[in-house]
Amino acid sequence: MGTALITGGSAGLGLELARQLAARGHDLVLVARDEGRLNKVAEELRSAHGAAVEVLPADLSVPDDVARVAQRLAVVGGRPEDGGLRPVGLLVNNAGFATGASFATGRVTTERRGIDVMVRAVVELTHAAVGQMLERDRGAILNVGSVAALTAGGTYAAAKAYVRTFTESLAVELRGTGVTATLLSPGFTHTEFHERAGIPESAIPDWGWLDAEYVVRTALADVRSGVVLSTPSVRYKLASAVLRAAPRRAVRALGKYR
Repeated sequence: MGTALITGGSAGLGLELARQLAARGHDLVLVARDEGRLNKVAEELRSAHGAAVEVLPADLSVPDDVARVAQRLAVVGGRPEDGGLRPVGLLVNNAGFATGASFATGRVTTERRGIDVMVRAVVELTHAAVGQMLERDRGAILNVGSVAALTAGGTYAAAKAYVRTFTESLAVELRGTGVTATLLSPGFTHTEFHERAGIPESAIPDWGWLDAEYVVRTALADVRSGVVLSTPSVRYKLASAVLRAAPRRAVRALGKYR
């Protein structure tokens, strides 16, 4: 079934992606900062599904760590320098975070770290993966974006807007190569993401929440079908259409996406 590398693979949507891919017979390379948590997840997946799981601790705001992950992604397979490692057939750029603070009063170091993780690392890792995928004439990139990309929601929304345009541009460039690019744009999803950002779930009505299992199942089905823009649920497809069609003045009036 091939090997998938998932950034942010120890929690949230990344963890659910790892579980569903392992259940479908994929081997995994899991990337996150917390090595202890990575090892715990790896043991769970090995025990439950018999998956081969590599653990690759890395902070994607650190250039040397990004370079190590990129080196793993560049493995084509079958070469002496590959050390017996299998090539990655699916790259999931999932790592990311929201600060929950305003740009004007927050720390610029935090904003810069968000850009490093959600923009720079995505570009570098995708470049490394696409190179070997094109050499093998097959592969897929799944970039986790957000409906927030269509809002005026601070640095997080701006980063996700970049990822949206980047993924669409990549999909155009890769057309007909056997390699695909898909953008997942979830709405509010039950994970620990919002808790970490200091956004209480009670601030969002019950109807606004999606289940992580459903979001991931939809995304993986869209990857298999070569869909470029994957937006789980009718409600968020509609919300996205409204945000795209609305005058930007009206979008700005909605304020920060929370």
